[in-house]
Parts: sequence; structure tokens; C-alpha cells
Amino acid sequence: MPKRGKKKEDGAIPEEKEAAEPEPKKAKKGETKAGKEADGPIMYQDPPDKLTSPSGKKYTLKVTSWNVDGIRAWFKKKGLEWLSEENPDVLCLQETKCAEKQLPAEIRDLAEYPHKYWACSDDKEGYSGVALLSKRKPDHVAYGIGEEEHDKEGRVITAEFPSYFLVTAYVPNAGRGLVRLEYRQRWDTAFRSYLQGLAARKPLILCGDLNVAHGEIDLKNPKGNKKNAGFTPEERAGFSKLLEAGFVDTFRHLYPDTAYAYTFWTYMMNARAKNVGWRLDYFVVSQDLLDSLCDSKIRSTALGSDHCPITLYMAV
Repeated sequence: MPKRGKKKEDGAIPEEKEAAEPEPKKAKKGETKAGKEADGPIMYQDPPDKLTSPSGKKYTLKVTSWNVDGIRAWFKKKGLEWLSEENPDVLCLQETKCAEKQLPAEIRDLAEYPHKYWACSDDKEGYSGVALLSKRKPDHVAYGIGEEEHDKEGRVITAEFPSYFLVTAYVPNAGRGLVRLEYRQRWDTAFRSYLQGLAARKPLILCGDLNVAHGEIDLKNPKGNKKNAGFTPEERAGFSKLLEAGFVDTFRHLYPDTAYAYTFWTYMMNARAKNVGWRLDYFVVSQDLLDSLCDSKIRSTALGSDHCPITLYMAV
């Protein structure tokens, strides 16, 4: 997502992310209820990985998704070292902000992931962009969603494997002052239709920066952000319609009441140290994949971007 801009009193996130982060109110003296944080910020603790499905099958697929806020900057922040430790079967990246020819050689020639696919903006250099790196060769790879209006900014890659589709997406933000909210709503409708078409053929896994905090539990300051990009009623309704169309938010399916679990923190106001964040990054799956779902992880301690990576374990 977006980056630096003028610092506002409400802590608005610059450029494409455009959501506000008001400072949390101080707790009253002696107050210790959850969320008041009288003794300091409450940080998310990623529980031990669950490696088996509800039916007891061991995972066969591990996917990691990460908005890297510029892949060249991520590389300099030792992103490849973290990748080596996590070792997913497929790595999906968003906001790469880099054409393939401009990639560091260490990424372009990464032997562990021989099958690499890149998409970037047609019109704006250093803007948007997604990538999919896989140990296994997909049967087919497609770029965009098949609609010219939505396919100019390098936001979607779809990889088809024998038993499922894997889609990585960087969903457009509604923008400062919600100037792109109407466009975002058109995107949500078109993207949902695209995903439904894929899911009619075989099960689907969607991952990426979906640029919405769906519920109040998914961001630190819901009351102060209801008119800001990423938490408007329109964007939240768009995500609800996606779920109603037969898809499941894997993290909330497994951890429905887990609070303080965020994947993005603005660089401003020391937000990450205070855990003043948003859950904007998701793994969403077709309902018929729930029996194969082992775990959906938020790697909140991994640094290298204003987002943290997320990882999915599936027994497919």
C-alpha cells in the first residue's frame, strides 16, 4: 500500500492506503478491560501452526502472501532471509512496485522458486504490481480479470493447479477523500464475478491485500475510521457479498473472536509498536475447501514492510 504523505492529526495513511489511525484514547485510571491497555499495548501472539485438517489429513500446500511495499526495498530489508525460513510452496507478493527487468538478480534468479510470474502497472512505473513464485509449475497462468478497466494496474495473477486455482490480488484503495470509492465498488463487483467463474470450475484460494478491514474486530480504531478508505460501509459490504457468494475468510473461520490480529500498520505515530493496525491481508477460500483447511497464520513479528506476511496451510 501507499506510502508517505503529509502527517495529519488523525494519522491518515498516505497515498493508496488512505485510512485514518486516530491515537487510541488513554485508559481511565485503574481500567484494565481488553482494549484499554492500561499496562501497554496488547500484541497479537501467533499460536502454534496447525498442520492437519479437521479430518486429520496433513497439509500438502503452504502458501505465503505478503504486501512488500516495494520488492526492492523488501529485498534490502532481508526479505529473502525470512522467505528461506518460512519456506512456503508458493509465495504471493503485492505492491511489488517493480517491473521484472528491474528486479534484483537474487530475486529474478531465485532457484528455490523456478516458476515466477510478474504483473505491473501499464501506465505508472513503480506503482502497484503483484507476483507469484512457485516451486511447482502451474498448469496455466493468467493476468488480470479479463476487463480492460481493471487490468491496467497489474493487480491480479491467477495460477491454475490440478485441483484448485490460486489467485493473488492487490485490491485498489478508495483513496484519499474516497475519490476512488465508486471505482472500488465497480472493481468489487467485477472481481467477485471473476472469482465466481473460477470457483464454478474448481475450488479456489484467494490471497492478498484486499484493502478492507471487514469487521470492527479487524482494526484498532473502528469508530474513528468509518468514513475512511478501507472501512467504509461500501467496502465492507463488498467483502460481505464476496463471502455470501460462497467464499470463506479463513482466519475468521478459525479464529472468530481473536482480537488485535492485524497485518498492516502505518509507518507514522509508532503504530506498529503500539499495535494500532488493520487486518487488510487475507486468505479466502471456496466453501468446499474448508475440510482441507489446516491453519491460517498472521506472522506479525516479521519485518520488512508496513504489512506483515500471512501463511495458509491446506491439505489439498
